[in-house]
Order: sequence, then C-alpha cells, then structure tokens
Amino acid sequence: MNPIRVGLVGLGRAGTGMHFHELKSRQDKFRFAAVCDVIGERTELFVKEFGSKPYTKYEDMLADPDVELVTIATRSCDHFRHAKMALEAGKDVMVEKPFSMKSAEVRELIRLGSQPAGPHLYVRHNRRFERGFEIAQEIIDSGKLGQVYEIRLTRNGYQRRNDWQTLSEFGGGQLLNWGPHIIDHSLRFCGGDYVKLYSELRHVAAAGDCEDHIKIVFTGVNGRIVDMEISGGVALPTPEYLIYGSKGSLVSEGNKFHLRYLDPAVELGPVVADPETPGSGKGFGNPEKLVWKEEDVEISGGGTDRIWDALYESIRNGKTFPVTLDQAARVIDVVEEVKRGTIFENK
Repeated sequence: MNPIRVGLVGLGRAGTGMHFHELKSRQDKFRFAAVCDVIGERTELFVKEFGSKPYTKYEDMLADPDVELVTIATRSCDHFRHAKMALEAGKDVMVEKPFSMKSAEVRELIRLGSQPAGPHLYVRHNRRFERGFEIAQEIIDSGKLGQVYEIRLTRNGYQRRNDWQTLSEFGGGQLLNWGPHIIDHSLRFCGGDYVKLYSELRHVAAAGDCEDHIKIVFTGVNGRIVDMEISGGVALPTPEYLIYGSKGSLVSEGNKFHLRYLDPAVELGPVVADPETPGSGKGFGNPEKLVWKEEDVEISGGGTDRIWDALYESIRNGKTFPVTLDQAARVIDVVEEVKRGTIFENK
C-alpha cells in the first residue's frame, strides 16, 4: 500500500473527534504527516500516536513537502480561505462540510481544484455513506413501494445549544451544520435538482443569532416531493424517514425500516370511477380486498467513514469520487437561496 500523506488543519471536534479515529483505523491508506492548530497542545495527541509533525501556523504546514493532502476541519467561516490556500500551494484538499459559506466562493474553489494538471478538490459529504440513506435508496429502486411520490426526512431533538455553531459570524446555524448532509440527501432523492422550493427558518431554543429549526420542501426534477426538517427545538423526535409510494410506505423505527406494501404476487384488477350516487348503506371506496405484506429491514453495515476509502481509491487508483463538486456546489446554492428568507425568533 502507498499511504496518502495527510496534513490536518483544525484539531477540534471534527479533527480530533472524527478524523483522528477514522484514519487511525486506515493507516495502510492514510498517514498523518502533519497537523496544525492555533492551540499548540492539541497537536500532542497526533504526535504521540502517529509521529505527526506539529504546526501552529497553517502557512508552515502548507510549505511542508511531505504533506500531500490537506484535510480542512476548521470553523465553517474559514473553509474557503484555508481550502484556497492549500490548493494554491499545490496540495490536494478534502474540505469538511460546509463546502464554503457562499456559492461564489464554491465556484472559485472548483476552478482551482479541477484543473487537469493541478491539485484535486474533494468535499467530505460523509453522510452520503450513511447506511439508512443507502438502504432507503435500494428499497425505492426495488419498486416494492411502487412509484415513490413523497419523502420526509427529519433530524431533530431538543438542545439549548451555546457553542460557536450558534453564531453567524463563524458560519453557525443548522443550515451549515446538519443542513449540507440532509440537503444533499434531499437533492439525491429529487433526482439531482429541483424545480420548486419552499423554506422557513426559526430560532427556537439555542443561544446565538442563527436558525436552529429548518423546514425545506423541494419539488424534484423527477416530480417527487421531498420534505426535510432539521430542528433543535423538538422535544418528541419524529422518524428520520417516511417514504410514500403508490403501492406502499416505509417508516424508520430505530435501527430498522418498517415496510408495508401490496403483495406483488397478487394482481390488482382495474379500478374504474363510478359516477352514480351510492345507495343507502354503501361504504366508501372500492370493496376489493387488498393483500398487504409487512417487512422489517435492519439498518446495518458500513459506516460513514467509508468516504475515506472512496477518497483513497480516487487519489491512488483514479476512480471517480462519488460526491462530485457540482453536487456539493448545488447544496450551497440551496443554502444561499434559503438564507435569503427571514429567520423568525420564536423564543
């Protein structure tokens, strides 16, 4: 194996809490050549565990010839600047979500990171590898539910959150926190893009000046309605997935999906509307007997950290990275469009 030599900038919640552990289990593919944080003692863990070179100045790490790939896990407001600096230094870049805070910044990074002979740019939409999302797509594609016409996606709970991600000056708010993940899922379920969008933002329970409750409803280019909600103000969380099809439905229940759908082995007869007035005692609807099947599908398998395996295959073996730059850019387009609306204060 030929490990990719990584320089990680930002050793906080994402860098130390996620990147550290995800790459520790992949040392045949990745090596922390260097790490950088303005708080110098944060580098000590990486020095002890991996022998990484410690830096407190980002420019110094970028000048290190041993660094091949820069992974950016700094605050959202710094992603554009740090990614641009790394690309201009000739380094490949993996940037945490959000890609950047503005669509114009995203397009500039894409220009720098997609030159034929230049460095390459990747966006860490790791939730694309979430098993629930993958299995939901498989079930939809199987046709069990018939023609899927609406999907509801939620990630909610109740938090009086007070960290930097509640402050707009740092790129806070749920639109740039959980938002990129679920917007990306929504766009995939929409067929890649949308023809209509409705959105509302609320500031409900968190500190700061940002939204902590989001509602976005897409009408996809495939005609499908995708209704997504992210909230830190819901005391009774709802299922993460509800999927409605012409022949069945799906609901998530903990670590499984519960499906109810018409038995495909039983042929349905034609249904013709009757214009006559029903007689006394007549019921509503068709008296035919529908034969239903019920099924539970466990949500198990690989984790979201598999994005690193895809990254390795792209850099070392030239395979197509599954999250394209255009797809990641479209997510930020949605964020920007939604942010043009007003944040309503509910507290």
